[in-house]
Amino acid sequence: MAKVPVSSPQNVWLGAVWTTLLDVALVAIATLWWIDAAAPPQDLPWKPLRLEDPPGLATAAKFSTAAQDRRLCRAILREGGVRFAEVAEQVDGSCAQLNAVRLTGGVTRLSPAAPAMTCPQALSYAFWDRHRLQPAARRLLGQPVTQVDHLGTYACRNIYNQAEGRRSEHAFANALDVAGFRTADGRRLTVLGDFAREDERGQFLRAARDGACDWFRATLSPDYNAAHRDHLHLDFGRYRTCR
Repeated sequence: MAKVPVSSPQNVWLGAVWTTLLDVALVAIATLWWIDAAAPPQDLPWKPLRLEDPPGLATAAKFSTAAQDRRLCRAILREGGVRFAEVAEQVDGSCAQLNAVRLTGGVTRLSPAAPAMTCPQALSYAFWDRHRLQPAARRLLGQPVTQVDHLGTYACRNIYNQAEGRRSEHAFANALDVAGFRTADGRRLTVLGDFAREDERGQFLRAARDGACDWFRATLSPDYNAAHRDHLHLDFGRYRTCR
């Protein structure tokens, strides 16, 4: 009669380890499948960023990735219903308009219309408009905003128009100066005249500023200094500021 091989203690131990690892892997796969099916897409880093989704746990990381990718930035705008035109790249000494677009629809109208801005700046504007600006307008003013009045995006100059010093983000079409808003019922709100008010007009303007901090890297208001008494400076530059 043939002898039945007897497993060594080491083989038995290795078999138990592999069985445990297989069980853990199956549980992990099942858990990931459940999370992928049940969790909101904005909470999952492997799901694409979409303008229509409310901000979630993974939105900031996905937004940062999209802002650094020319094709992805445009794809998200396009898939979110935002219409835009490409801006021919140009360099003017130490100033430049690179990776720039003009928003032509699908977001709250800018006046003057369709200024040139970098795609990351345009992406920030679209998300701010959709998820912060319009909800604040409906909540505090009872009306949507129909127009954003601005003082410009591109200007080949230094910060505060000084003769020397660091270039402004405006020198790269990477900033937007918002002077005021117009609502569906015909009201006009200005940063200069209404920001400090305690009524719903001032509350809305401060909420618009606070909401911009979630999407732009730098947001400067009258609370920052006198140079910003008449506008909100919104940019996607290197430095993070919310004042």
